[in-house]
Amino acid sequence: MTSHTLMEIIKVGSDHDVAIGSIGRTPMMYSELRVLMANTVQALRKLGIYRNQRVAIVLPNGPEMASAFISVAAGATAAPLNPAYREDEYRFYLEDLNAKALLVEADSQSPSIKVAEGLNIPVYEIDFDQTGPAGNFTISGAETIENIKDDSIEYANSEDIGLVLHTSGTTSRPKIVPLSQKNICTSACNIAGVLGLTAKDVGLNIMPLFHIHGLIAAVLSSLSAGSSIYCSPGFNALKVYGWFKEVVPTWYTAVPTMHQAILSRAKRNSDVIDHMRLRFIRSSSSSLPPQVMAELERVFVCPVIESYGMTEAAHQMASNPLPPAERRPGSVGIAAGPEVAIMDNENNLLPSGKVGEIVIRGDNVTLGYDNNPVANSEAFIKGWFRTGDQGIMDESGYLQITGRLKEIINRGGEKISPREVDEVILDHEAIDQVVTFAYPHEKLGEEVGVAIVLKEGFELNEQEVRGFAAKRLADFKVPRKVIFIDEIPKGATGKLQRIGLHEKLGV
Repeated sequence: MTSHTLMEIIKVGSDHDVAIGSIGRTPMMYSELRVLMANTVQALRKLGIYRNQRVAIVLPNGPEMASAFISVAAGATAAPLNPAYREDEYRFYLEDLNAKALLVEADSQSPSIKVAEGLNIPVYEIDFDQTGPAGNFTISGAETIENIKDDSIEYANSEDIGLVLHTSGTTSRPKIVPLSQKNICTSACNIAGVLGLTAKDVGLNIMPLFHIHGLIAAVLSSLSAGSSIYCSPGFNALKVYGWFKEVVPTWYTAVPTMHQAILSRAKRNSDVIDHMRLRFIRSSSSSLPPQVMAELERVFVCPVIESYGMTEAAHQMASNPLPPAERRPGSVGIAAGPEVAIMDNENNLLPSGKVGEIVIRGDNVTLGYDNNPVANSEAFIKGWFRTGDQGIMDESGYLQITGRLKEIINRGGEKISPREVDEVILDHEAIDQVVTFAYPHEKLGEEVGVAIVLKEGFELNEQEVRGFAAKRLADFKVPRKVIFIDEIPKGATGKLQRIGLHEKLGV
């Protein structure tokens, strides 16, 4: 049965089973996680933070990030942010979120702290003991608040917003995606069901935990099944086999570029692979080349399950099934939770075999973007959510994605808004016009490029542009290719045309 709140989900695990683990540390049991959740919600209330109020979280990958997400979301709204953001990015996101508080690790040097203080957002530190259970923490300052009117624990209900994340739009600023307790819990249970997770399973998380993939597909799906999830400090191809050896996971989930990096070091780690007990490997967030899927199955001697997810669906929409059912290379599988259909430009649902836009509806799908009626009117049609992806479904219900309808740059699973990059680079005094575009990359799928028109009398080189962008953009958003041109190509209506621009420019 699907649980609709985080507290219901965490009740599934047995008291003395491992809930959250980490590399080289004592794991946290389910009984300890339940206590942590209660204490955290109580602490938030003492700090004046209640249901549906947003708490920004800037923590490094690891068990504390996982447990902070779970515990904050149980009573308020968790808003994880990328620790790699620059000051300007934090200013945008914290203002846009209208955050009630910011949580950081003790002694953090994150630029988010300076920004939050400038915005009069309270900053609280998470304290934890490296010798204690992985994921256990306290919130500094919570114990000093007095005159509490209601000391009872008020957990969030199924309709309350548990998680908010930003997703990028091509013609507008990044949009806020509110996901209810029901959305995220339904998705987690859907994933656990497709993967057949049980209390005997041990997952290893190598995904970033400010990303829907890591939060829901790795962490929450595991906890919804009463199984264990071990949280790495972030993906590292040089260390992942050491983690495999220590944790001995039954599964892991990742984006294709991570799988490729793992394969590149397989030969020198054959001894570790010989002692592994992987039941399956999961891939999502970007298209998995069939050649990579085949090599993963050959090396690790287990099925590879490719799935299809996006933030607005609290991650999973479709997935290839486990054996003995058929999994198809090049396909993202069958509907795996929500209803999935194909729609034409006139909003008609299409029969199998016809190409159109992929649309979804179900309990894991957001009810709408925050404070964005224009985006909502475009995205929601006749009760269906338009994914912006083009695809085709065969008679057996297997879905193949044939392309993106929007211009978002998908760099190895990281989604980048071209307009966001445009606006940063345009602040340079020497630059008159700029258009950010995607160009093909062998391993990442897509990479970031920019075409620039300089102001008359100015000179600039590629390294100067990249250095300027790097001061205000996270590393993955910084353009890897900079082209200087006299005029930016435009369409018949005068609009910039990002799609196909790399071909026009010979990139």
